[in-house]
Amino acid sequence: MNKNYKEMLDKHLPQDAVWTEEKDNEFYIKDQDILEVFGFLKEQGFNFLADISAVDYKEYFEVVYQLCSFDDDRHLVVKIKLDYQNPQVQSLYSLWKTADWLEREVYDLMGIKFINHPNLERILTWEGFEGYPLRKDFISQGGRE
Repeated sequence: MNKNYKEMLDKHLPQDAVWTEEKDNEFYIKDQDILEVFGFLKEQGFNFLADISAVDYKEYFEVVYQLCSFDDDRHLVVKIKLDYQNPQVQSLYSLWKTADWLEREVYDLMGIKFINHPNLERILTWEGFEGYPLRKDFISQGGRE
């Protein structure tokens, strides 16, 4: 299988998609392109949304999506930078049902909202829990700052 992802995908990605220099299977897209890009990637055989995580850089958030293929050993990492004050991005639930719990986990721990998610509520902390425990600005009763 051809693993030159840049060559294989570049002409189909939005013009402002940026490939990382460190890894040949990792690129950034803008949040407004998410459904179009991920729909295309699913059609190209990246049929498993393996994970969604997020990173708090204090000035912005980065949502990290891990896509795999069940048909071969292809693996892609797609990243999206989000505004720190109002972090939100379209849900991938309409493409992959696995996004249900993955997005809820990111929402619960980091406070990133997934627009059009059918049941975006806390999954690891309890209802009424204040704050998002994996954010750098989270202060617990134990004194972490």
